[in-house]
Amino acid sequence: MSDKNPDAKRAARDRLVQEREQHKAGERRRRQLIVAGAVVGVLALAAVIGVIAANAGGGDSAKSSATSGPVVAPTGADEKDKLAIPVGAADAPSTLTVWEDFRCPACAAFENGFRSTIHELENSGQIRVQYHLATLIDDKTRGSGSLHAANAAGCAQDQGKFSAYHDVLYTNQPDEMDDAYADNAKLLDLAKKVPGLDTPAFRSCVENGTHNSWVVKSNEAFQAGNFNGTPTVQLNGEAIFPSKGSEQITPANLKKWVAAANKGKPAGKASPAS
Repeated sequence: MSDKNPDAKRAARDRLVQEREQHKAGERRRRQLIVAGAVVGVLALAAVIGVIAANAGGGDSAKSSATSGPVVAPTGADEKDKLAIPVGAADAPSTLTVWEDFRCPACAAFENGFRSTIHELENSGQIRVQYHLATLIDDKTRGSGSLHAANAAGCAQDQGKFSAYHDVLYTNQPDEMDDAYADNAKLLDLAKKVPGLDTPAFRSCVENGTHNSWVVKSNEAFQAGNFNGTPTVQLNGEAIFPSKGSEQITPANLKKWVAAANKGKPAGKASPAS
């Protein structure tokens, strides 16, 4: 018996070590699933928020205050009725179309999660991004921050600074129910974060609501498009958010989808992000 006891003890220790390792591996898998579930939850939130906002009644205050002036499209706006703000090389082989609202938290989750990937694809001439602006959260909350922020973004486009200011608005986005962007002073203060944007021309454009009617027209186009919500993201006309077929959107998958769409096509003449 004494000869067998050491072996039995070693076997028991080995089983204990193995059980501990299995437990640790299980915990690692559980944490990974929790993280993955959180990402999926953020993406799914986009559809929920968009549907709620799209179906919300009322919310005409922003429209009624903005439609009295002429429709003035930002400099360089293109596509139908000049309702899109383009970023990236005009001859890029693929187009990423993005419909979004500067107050929409799901839009901020998308932008803050995919920003570096999108800029990389833009600057390498792989995609041209067409931004369309909507005011769904204003409609839901009877506010005007979406409208004012979109107008300010149009004013930044006039100065060749749309992309940088667009990013600043999302990295500094207030809580969804906080209509902070309705205050032009807040929008002008954020412009100081973009070198060369805080100019008299930009300030006048923001304070006068130069592009307000254009924003209203853009939002009407979004409503007419019967999209599910914001953000709506399409690659060459195909919806890819929150998924493309059975594949969830991720930075790696977005790069893969663009590479597949661009196969055999030359890159566009990359233009620097404005």
